[in-house]
Amino acid sequence: MSDAPQVRFLDRTTPPHIVTLILLAGMSALAMNIFLPSLPGMTEYFDTEYRLMQLSVAIYLGVNAVLQLFVGPISDMMGRRPVILWGLGIFVLATLGCIFAPNVAVFLIFRMVQASVVVAMVLSRAVVRDMVPQDQAASMIGYVTMFMAIVPMLGPAVGGVLDEFFGWKANFWLLLVLGAATFWLAWSDLGETSGRSGQTLWRQFGDYPELLNSPRFWGYALSAALSSGAFFAYLGGAPFVGSEVFGLDPAVLGILFGAPAIGYMIGNGISGRYSARIGINQMILWGAAICLGGLGVSILVFVAGYGSAWVFFGFMTFVGLGNGMVIPNATAGTLSVRPHLAGTASGLGGAIMIGGGAGLSALAGAMLRPGTGAWPLLWIMFGTVALGLVCILLVIRREKRLHML
Repeated sequence: MSDAPQVRFLDRTTPPHIVTLILLAGMSALAMNIFLPSLPGMTEYFDTEYRLMQLSVAIYLGVNAVLQLFVGPISDMMGRRPVILWGLGIFVLATLGCIFAPNVAVFLIFRMVQASVVVAMVLSRAVVRDMVPQDQAASMIGYVTMFMAIVPMLGPAVGGVLDEFFGWKANFWLLLVLGAATFWLAWSDLGETSGRSGQTLWRQFGDYPELLNSPRFWGYALSAALSSGAFFAYLGGAPFVGSEVFGLDPAVLGILFGAPAIGYMIGNGISGRYSARIGINQMILWGAAICLGGLGVSILVFVAGYGSAWVFFGFMTFVGLGNGMVIPNATAGTLSVRPHLAGTASGLGGAIMIGGGAGLSALAGAMLRPGTGAWPLLWIMFGTVALGLVCILLVIRREKRLHML
């Protein structure tokens, strides 16, 4: 199938409009980062330590990763639409719990439940793969995530301003309203794109070995996971670096925090335009190299003694640019290894990526202390991106050897 199926906006008898896919993915991204500039203030509000408050990022990502293991098989069994609607409904209720949490423990519990919104991100990608073949999927995912990148770019900036004028709860009230609006949009526009497999959930999990035994799947999944690991470490550590190392207030931190999203949007635009022409392997390779190069130059500037908030956040633009090229192409690669398991592959690949990100986010939060400066975060990010570059080089090398046989 080379032509996209007919789509009519707000007609759930047809596949969803690209606007719906963008907003579904964007809702998940917004829930992850809008409140990050508020972490220092939330630490004070709940009378706790930053390391504990930072778990609101790490445990969210951890639960996010576990859920993705189930989301794919369940959506292959039941269809995309009902799983997305249930996930969004639970997210709205969990957001209310976060707003009225009496202490940090209750807040963290509801924060974990908020991770149900991940179904929107995971299955928006699977829906794309349901609709179009591999190279077109890479381009379409690139365009979807290019516009989605506006959300994490504006999210922390909006969150910082809301925090400064109305307090941290304003961020979660906004998530509540937008979550309810996204639920309505999905209900009205999201047509089913995948027929039910008819298999039991246990049988669906039995499909995992087919993916796990594929070197191509691992190559693409680890390329995405390790390259994006730098960004997740950034999510966990940048609020501390901005507020404690450079002394930024929430509004300024929120604006600077969005630097990677600028690069990410550009990288997604490049993916959308050139992936089908150049091929996903070369796009992943160049993206990982750009990400690594930006971090390397940033480290050299800090070594030379010229480190500052502008240097730290400015060079993070290259991390976003590289990830904008790596993630949509590596995602299209994982979904295309076994097209009949697109939902399962999306969930498993996402679990590997987000699970690694949760660990790196927690590691960054644990290693950053008064006196460490930005160094632990910079080295964690550099190391994970370097490993991601090695993974895609191994994929390219293996494909060349297979073609020679």
